[in-house]
Amino acid sequence: MLTGSMVALVTPFTKHGNVDYTLLAELVEFHINHGTDAIVSVGTTGESPTLSHDEHVDVVRATVEVAAGRIKVVAGNGSNATAEAVQLTERIAPLGIDGFLNVTPYYNKPSRAGLLAHYRAVTEASDIPQILYNVPGRTCCDLSTEIIAELSNFPNVVGIKEATGEVERVKAIKDACGDDFILLSGDDPTACEFLLQGGHGVISVTANLAPQAIKNLVVTACAGKREEAEAIDEPLRSLHAGLFVEANPMPVKWAMARLGWIEENYRLPLTAPELASQKVIEAALQSAGLLK
Repeated sequence: MLTGSMVALVTPFTKHGNVDYTLLAELVEFHINHGTDAIVSVGTTGESPTLSHDEHVDVVRATVEVAAGRIKVVAGNGSNATAEAVQLTERIAPLGIDGFLNVTPYYNKPSRAGLLAHYRAVTEASDIPQILYNVPGRTCCDLSTEIIAELSNFPNVVGIKEATGEVERVKAIKDACGDDFILLSGDDPTACEFLLQGGHGVISVTANLAPQAIKNLVVTACAGKREEAEAIDEPLRSLHAGLFVEANPMPVKWAMARLGWIEENYRLPLTAPELASQKVIEAALQSAGLLK
């Protein structure tokens, strides 16, 4: 099952702008050792828009090789061009992943018919389970409950990463798609309540920095232990907020560099956060006990 605490893993770069596969391997090992249930490779946080298709495939391949079956690997396969999404799916499918994360086709603003046709083409390109990814704040494309219900009938669509922050959608989607349809939070600030409302896990940016805490939160909240879950989440709230003070993944990469885990390298058009934002992120790290 593609549930539990899943990290939206960053893609580290060298000072020359290439993918740093040595650091990538270290990050995969870090999450294996800290209880993360799955790595989501080359999603938004992994800077998929700035990777070439070859790099995209190579990052997934490297992640799977290091994981070596010790942790599940989910790979982003979305694009705003259906043919590109199909091509990525076909290239990644043989690498040994456990699932795909399939973002809505951004920028184009497709109709209901277009969305259904897009997802039919991409899901038919592989029989590996696919998780829908709804993040209208980035894509200008919102999957309605009705469309999600239709897509849930596609043979290998198993769930959705819901990143709107609207926790009331949990019940609506559950009612429309049934209890077996996997509901994953893609919004760290509201993830605790999402899980308490019946979600099955998270795809978390915060987990890059606090994997064990996010794992504990998921286990506790999914067990319906509200007071305990909120107590776990409380010291993380400033971190959730700080990591979105500017567009993801700029804050989380800066934070990881500040802790000495990766080099502070970005790929244009992404850059280092503004100085004011850096102060917010640093304060959040201190509040979470990650920086003394």
